Amino acid sequence: MLLNIQASLMKIAHVVDSMDVGGAETIVSQMCRLQRDQGHDPRVYAVANLGALGEQMRQEGFVVQTHLGRSLPDGIRNFFRTFKEAQPDVVHLHNPTPTIYAATAARMAGVPSIVSTRHSLVGKPRRLAVELKYAVAAGCCDWIVGICDATADNLKDIHSIPARKIVRVYNGAAPLRRAANERQPQKNGFTLIYVGRLEPVKNHSLLLRAFAVAHSSMPDLRLWMVGDGSERKRLETLAAELGISAQVTFWGQQLDVAPFFSAADAFIMSSQSEGLPMSLLQALSLGLPAIVTGVGGMAEVVRLAKAGVTVSLTDPAEMAAAILRLARLDAERQQFSTNAEDAFHSRFTLQTMVDAYMDLYRNTSRTRSAAKGPP
Repeated sequence: MLLNIQASLMKIAHVVDSMDVGGAETIVSQMCRLQRDQGHDPRVYAVANLGALGEQMRQEGFVVQTHLGRSLPDGIRNFFRTFKEAQPDVVHLHNPTPTIYAATAARMAGVPSIVSTRHSLVGKPRRLAVELKYAVAAGCCDWIVGICDATADNLKDIHSIPARKIVRVYNGAAPLRRAANERQPQKNGFTLIYVGRLEPVKNHSLLLRAFAVAHSSMPDLRLWMVGDGSERKRLETLAAELGISAQVTFWGQQLDVAPFFSAADAFIMSSQSEGLPMSLLQALSLGLPAIVTGVGGMAEVVRLAKAGVTVSLTDPAEMAAAILRLARLDAERQQFSTNAEDAFHSRFTLQTMVDAYMDLYRNTSRTRSAAKGPP
């Protein structure tokens, strides 16, 4: 397999679970667009289904191949054949399952550069079988990437992967463009926004209970929940029990979140475990101050950026106090907003992230040898 060294252009295979709407999937789609703009040839290979983002990418002319792994042996065979035929210069694996299914196949196919990114913390209870398989697959990778210090340190703590292989590349995002007023949802009062999956790990009960406490002191507060998942019906029921149904809007899954962020006043996330969510970076890009629980990369970045408040995982009263603080203290909120935009543009842009990955792609013994050519 020969590396395309003309103008340092590369054929890049991104391997994902699927291209359903999610943070990692959004990052992959944005990376592909920028890499194509730079002249590279990015393609997406999914272990499972296409998903809404995958369909969107196909409409934009990207190669998106799906259903490559009905079982692990089947997946390894399929990925090996795919890589032998496509001859990628880089295989970039996103999260454990793609790494387990495709890292060994990429190495057997002679791919010059193999990178695996963990987009979230390895939470508890740990899936021991998955992590054992991941550790084996990681042996075929040149680099293992954590998307913040918290995820990189987490990998070093739980795996025997050589520390020299584990690096941190902060997630980046394309900045949101502020939506025109006529595209923004109507709102009344100070509006908090959550964007993400509605799943148990996101700890939304804390968020709703905290909002109910804050609302009792400030009746014009509003909360927008943008996203969908297995918890939606339970959360709608909880909102009704707390007497806040009229103040909480469940918008469901949205491919275009810019209108919602543009209208909101602050971002909020209550997760029990979190890497560095795309939605937080999107919020920072529009200067939204943030309230987040003190876990993972989201707390790391909010503190680094001085763009908001971190709170306890378990205390609704503490989160409620943070909500009221942001809603009432205009000067502090404006400083957080300024800090958010400054930090985004200096540290968390899509370009910054892609540049860091391109450096990793080129910095393996096999890519360096290929670039030098035959002796």
